[in-house]
Amino acid sequence: MVDVMFVVGQEQQKVFAHRCVLACRCQAFRGMLSQAPVGSQDSSSSVPPQGPFILGNVQPEVFLAVIEFLYTNSVTLNSHIALEVLTSSVEYGLQDLCKLCVKFIKDTLSVEQVCEALQAAVTYGQVDLQQHCLDFIEGCTAVRWQAVVRTQGFRELSDVVLARVLRSDRLAVDELDLVQAVREWAHVSSPHPSYPDVRQAVLERPVPEVAALPVRELRLPLLAPSELVTLESYNQQDLLIPVEHIAAAWRAHALRRGSGVPSRLCRPRRGTRPRDHHHHLEPHAK
Repeated sequence: MVDVMFVVGQEQQKVFAHRCVLACRCQAFRGMLSQAPVGSQDSSSSVPPQGPFILGNVQPEVFLAVIEFLYTNSVTLNSHIALEVLTSSVEYGLQDLCKLCVKFIKDTLSVEQVCEALQAAVTYGQVDLQQHCLDFIEGCTAVRWQAVVRTQGFRELSDVVLARVLRSDRLAVDELDLVQAVREWAHVSSPHPSYPDVRQAVLERPVPEVAALPVRELRLPLLAPSELVTLESYNQQDLLIPVEHIAAAWRAHALRRGSGVPSRLCRPRRGTRPRDHHHHLEPHAK
């Protein structure tokens, strides 16, 4: 007979279970069930409470997936809940459930979810999933990259994770498109000067501060002089890129070599469109 009840999500869906199963299979539930319910006269009682336990921040479908795993050692996932079930698996310390979630996410990874999955992988230390997501992004054509940039997951990437993506030589995207992607990402993560309240729930930092880490990975010396001129014009409006970074790119053009610039910033990516000056940036160029 079921002997514990949870009230889950904003829908306040009731979920019933067996205390012995939950306590046996999950240390987090064991700790939860060993405490007296809120308002109990005997807070020191060792008798497990009947509940109800209120779990307002969890989707019922996600919680039911966790319960299914605890009962069957398997789980039914779909693309709408997989990442949230992964989060719950980490929170409840369920390593086997975590592995099942990672496998499902890898097998079903899409343009719409890759950035959200990458952020989760980094957050929860899932190295294998992180590499899988990076490989997926590196395999995107320029058209698919534009689709990635338009996703909510891309807009919500942390600066550290976006910088990690931009560090790749294998991106099949031109540098101008990467600069534009960083600019759009930074503006989403910063309050608009005309509408300071719009994004207070996200970040209240100016664009240059928000984008500092990703901007360091932009390979400005790869851009042609005309492109640098346009970039400077845009930069006067939002100061996305520090002046010294742009100056270093101009210096590479003037000296016809990449001296004084980190070598990685002079290295074309897989998707970099050829420019006439690129051969001057090669390590052996004199």
